[in-house]
Amino acid sequence: MFFWVISAILSLVVAALLGRSLLSRDRIEPPAEALDVALYRDQLAEIDRDVARGTLPEDEAVRTRTEVSRRLLAADAATRAAGARGTAKGPGRVAAGLVTLLVIGGAFALYLRIGQPGYPDLPRSERISHAQDLLQGLPTQAEAEANPGEMIFSPPEASAEFAELMQKLRSAVEERPEDIRGLRLLARNEAALGNFTEAARAQARVLELAGGAASGQDHADYADMLILAAGGRISAEAAQTLQVALHKDPRNGIATYYSGLLMARTGRPDIAFRLWDGLLRSSPEDAPWTPLIRAQIDQVADLAGETSYSQPPIAPPASTTAPGPSAEDIEAAGALSDEDRQQMIRGMVDGLADRLAREGGTAEEWARLIAALGVLGESDRAGAIYVESQQVFAGDAAALGLLASAAEQAGVSQ
Repeated sequence: MFFWVISAILSLVVAALLGRSLLSRDRIEPPAEALDVALYRDQLAEIDRDVARGTLPEDEAVRTRTEVSRRLLAADAATRAAGARGTAKGPGRVAAGLVTLLVIGGAFALYLRIGQPGYPDLPRSERISHAQDLLQGLPTQAEAEANPGEMIFSPPEASAEFAELMQKLRSAVEERPEDIRGLRLLARNEAALGNFTEAARAQARVLELAGGAASGQDHADYADMLILAAGGRISAEAAQTLQVALHKDPRNGIATYYSGLLMARTGRPDIAFRLWDGLLRSSPEDAPWTPLIRAQIDQVADLAGETSYSQPPIAPPASTTAPGPSAEDIEAAGALSDEDRQQMIRGMVDGLADRLAREGGTAEEWARLIAALGVLGESDRAGAIYVESQQVFAGDAAALGLLASAAEQAGVSQ
C-alpha cells in the first residue's frame, strides 16, 4: 500500500508539472513589435512637448511627427499580425489534459504488465543474504537422494555379455579395494549404466586413494555422479566437491556448468550468467554442457539484467575428445583377468567401430580405434581400418599424420 501511495503522489506531481508546462504555451505574451508601438507613441508626445516649450521649430516638428507616425502604423500592423499567430499556439486545456492522462496512465499500464505489484522490496544486501542462506541450507546427499529431482535418465540396455563382465569387475574391485585403476573403470561404467549411486561410491574411493593427487576432473566427475544420483538436485556434498574441482581446475567444464546451475537456483543469476556465458563462448558445440546452457542462459540473462544479451553463434564441433576406449580405459581394465579384460575392451572397440561405420567421426576417433585394435592383437582388422581411414581423410595432411602414428603404434603401418 505504501508503494502505491508514493507512486500516486509522484504521479500527481509529474502530472501537475507536465500540465503546467503544456498550458503555459497557451498564454500570449506581448510580441516584440508591441514595445515599438509604445516607443513611437512616447516619441509623438515628446515632439508635442518640445513644440510647446519652443525648443523644436514647427516645420521640423511636422516632418518628425510624419516619420514617427509612419513607423507607428507599421509597428501596430506588425503587432496585430504577431497576436494572431500567438493565438494559434499551444495545445489547449483539453489536449494538455489528454496528454497528461496518456503519460500517467501509460506508465501505470506498463508497470502492471512488466512489474510485480505487491512484491516486497528486495535490496541487494538482502538478496545476497538470502542466497547465502539458500547455499547453507542445501540438503545432504542422503536427503537429496531420498527426495530426488525430476531429471530423467534412460540408461542403455546392457547386453548379457557386458552385464556378466560388469559383475566380474565388481567382484575384482571388491577383492582388491586398493586398486585405483579398477575403481576408476568401475565408476565410469556404473555411471554409463545409470547406476549413479554405485558410481559415486566407487569415485569417492578413487578420491580417497588419490588424496591430494586427485585432479580437478576426478572431483568434477564425483560431483556429477552425486548430482545425477539425486535426480539433478545439488547437495551440500556436491557443492563442496564442485568448489574443490574448480580450485584445482578453474576451466573445468562440468564443474563450471554445475556451479552456474547452483548459483541460478540460489538467487544469484548474475554469477550464474558470468559462469555460463564464459563457458559457452569457450566450449565446442558438442560439449555435453553446451545444449544445457543454451536452453537456460536466456532466462538467466534476463534475471541478471543482461537485457541486450545474445547467445554466441554455434561453433564447429571440437575434435579433441573422442568416445571409445582410451589408454586409461585399457590400463584401468587391469582389475580383471586377462580374458575378461580383453572382452571388455573388445566391447568398447566394437561400439566405436560400429558408430564410425554408421556416422563417421574425427581423425582422432579413427586413430583411437586403430590403436585399440592393435592392443587387442587384431592386426588385420586394424590394417583394414587404417586403409579405409586414409581414403576418408585423403588430402588432410594433419589427419593422415595422426592416423599413420596410430597405425605405427598398432604395427600395421605401410
